Amino acid sequence: MRVLEGVVVCTVVLLLSLGSCAAVRPDLTITTIKQDPYTMSKGSQLEGYCMDLLSELAKKLSFKYNVHLVKDGSYGRQDESGAWNGMIGEVVRGEADLAIAPLTLTAAREKAVGMTKPFMQTGISILLRKDISEEAGFFDFLTPFSVDTWVGILAAYLGTAVCFCVVARLSPCEWSQPQTEKNSFTLSHSLWYTAGALTLQGAGPHPKALSGRIICCTWWLFGLVLLGCYFSNISTSQGSDSNSLMVKGFEDLANQQGIEYGTLSGSSTLAYFKNSNNPTYRKIYEHMERTKSFVSSMDEGVRRAKEGNFAFIGESVSLDLAVARHCELIRVHEVIGMRGYSIACTLGSPMLKNLSVAILQLSEAGELSYLRSKWWASSCMADPAKASSLQPHSLKGMFLVLALGLGLGVLLAVLELTAKSRSGAGEQRKSCCTVLSEELSQRFRGTTTNEKRSEETTDKEKA
Repeated sequence: MRVLEGVVVCTVVLLLSLGSCAAVRPDLTITTIKQDPYTMSKGSQLEGYCMDLLSELAKKLSFKYNVHLVKDGSYGRQDESGAWNGMIGEVVRGEADLAIAPLTLTAAREKAVGMTKPFMQTGISILLRKDISEEAGFFDFLTPFSVDTWVGILAAYLGTAVCFCVVARLSPCEWSQPQTEKNSFTLSHSLWYTAGALTLQGAGPHPKALSGRIICCTWWLFGLVLLGCYFSNISTSQGSDSNSLMVKGFEDLANQQGIEYGTLSGSSTLAYFKNSNNPTYRKIYEHMERTKSFVSSMDEGVRRAKEGNFAFIGESVSLDLAVARHCELIRVHEVIGMRGYSIACTLGSPMLKNLSVAILQLSEAGELSYLRSKWWASSCMADPAKASSLQPHSLKGMFLVLALGLGLGVLLAVLELTAKSRSGAGEQRKSCCTVLSEELSQRFRGTTTNEKRSEETTDKEKA
């Protein structure tokens, strides 16, 4: 009996030992490649977007891992014999369990290894230097203000000139004897005076009445603020924007001869143009093949773009990083050939499904967006984007101040004329309204006649 119990105990212990050994998972071997900001060296450790993503996946799926850099420094390309190199080759040969890097999901790679759901979407775009990507226009000097703002400025200019003319006729301090004196503030002179005040040049004679000076000061203030906004905005308004690019897309790139262009040798981007039936894309590929304008690395493509007169064609995510790190560069808005970056594992691996689900969960939780913003943060803090043209509501305060100043000036001119009419009504023993009507008639209806008479008297005196 005791012997039987001993056998049972030994059997149980053996089974528990085997179960514990089976429960221990070996560390996964991960292969990757150095590319900023996906995988970078920090002392003896590796950091970057892919390393953070791998850490999050390990937490979700409870696995341990060892990371090494791919031996041949390649992503993975199939040669003529059908053999794969780079990270894809290591996974195919069983030298690595997973390959985590900006690996583009392609049909050829999907046949050779298992590819997860994409953890990042990208496409193909163009990288240029700003100073060769801009084309000056004849009317670029108008860009600091929008069309509506220019229309508002023109209306303010005409309204102010008319107010100068009206106030100069209404105010007795400005025009005391309309029967004999010539009014210096005609409509043409008011337009000239207002334009001179706006450009800070000045054009005499200046208003003498308080009402006219209030309008004058208000217009000067409006002009100072307007000129300040214009000159502060004109430099940034000439900055980079897709609307001012000489090359706005791939069709513009294919149809021009002044800028050389190329892409990464042996990349999926090159294969996209090579296999495309689109005439524009085929033209781009034939040009690159004819001129041999390929680059050996992403860094070389960025460097040549920075040197100028070269457009680097690459994946939009990588180009966005170059724009964030190098403030003199810009990426065009057009993106073609949308595809995704995926993690590669051995064909038929049971981890493929779990990895895809974990990636989707991280995306839904906003973790992938956080990692993108973390590693793609721009260092161009001192290089603001192009300022949009100022809209009328941006200067609504100054338009309001101008309107109040014009209204106050006209009101004071009316009060000045009313005060004169009231004093004249007592002397002439007429009602104030009658005298005021006569004054208005003399100052407006008889203006042309009075001026002609004044000119005739001057001519007679000269004769």
